[in-house]
Amino acid sequence: MKVVAVPPTLGEEAVDELLEAVHQALGSAGPAGRTDADSASSELRVLLDARRVRWVDPPGMLGLLGAARLVHLRTGHRARIHLPESRDVSGYLARMNLVAAARAVAEIDDPPNPRGGRPSDALLEVTSIAENRDVHQLVEHVQERAGAILSRTLGYPMSAVLQFSVLLSEVCGNILEHADAPGWVAAQSYHWERRLGRHVLVVAVGDAGVGFRGSLADRHAGRYGARWSDATALEAAFIHGITRFPDQGRGQGIQQIRRQVRRWGGLISIRSGTARIADVPEWDDRPPLQEGLPELPGAWITIILPARGPQDPSGPGQGGSP
Repeated sequence: MKVVAVPPTLGEEAVDELLEAVHQALGSAGPAGRTDADSASSELRVLLDARRVRWVDPPGMLGLLGAARLVHLRTGHRARIHLPESRDVSGYLARMNLVAAARAVAEIDDPPNPRGGRPSDALLEVTSIAENRDVHQLVEHVQERAGAILSRTLGYPMSAVLQFSVLLSEVCGNILEHADAPGWVAAQSYHWERRLGRHVLVVAVGDAGVGFRGSLADRHAGRYGARWSDATALEAAFIHGITRFPDQGRGQGIQQIRRQVRRWGGLISIRSGTARIADVPEWDDRPPLQEGLPELPGAWITIILPARGPQDPSGPGQGGSP
């Protein structure tokens, strides 16, 4: 059995490190394509060892699910996940429904004697999205929590609750429209003291489907020729609003999400295949486009909404950095 150590701080950037380790364990250190070593992948068993994890956020949780799904796709075997030894962290993952969600894609034990039995205070625990009614149910579920977190914690006007519900519906609906596979969503608020000094709401949505390149290929790959890639597909959808649908006006969810996040001064990034694209506000310094990343099946969206600061005269979200 190959053992892959999960980074102790499991956030969005650390997911790339985790995926690179998974590819190396499977015999392919490169970011894309199959190699001769892949012929032996079907015989591999992989353990995702998260025992040293001390901190994890929604993108990290979904990234762990994505890594497990990658193992299953490449080997035909379900990965095994060892939960954090920290009772606080393993208990948090159980309350966030990560343990239950992981059972759909991996072998995982119940957390050993998790500390505390209180329910999660997250806006949204890890929730599976497989059909339209899942989207409707989760939007209804978060209405009350969204009001508390957006208005009292982040300082947004109450009108933002409805706008956030629409945004959440759109971002989850993209899974059903484009992925051809189930996905997950999770959201949690944190106080980012070190770099931002205020609260943020972090929303993560991901699936292990065909990704942007696969979704758009039939209608658009030909016009790009040899330049067609994961990065090109992300730019086509994210910047130019290109969709796989022939009828005008359909498939514009990403554009609507992007505009709303920008109004709130937030950040949105999309990771698909071997690339990541982002709308980067002033308070963040990540590159707007990254290529050559370790391959990740499907599409993974991260949205970060900062609390309204004292310098914000009107709308919320001219935030700082974590």
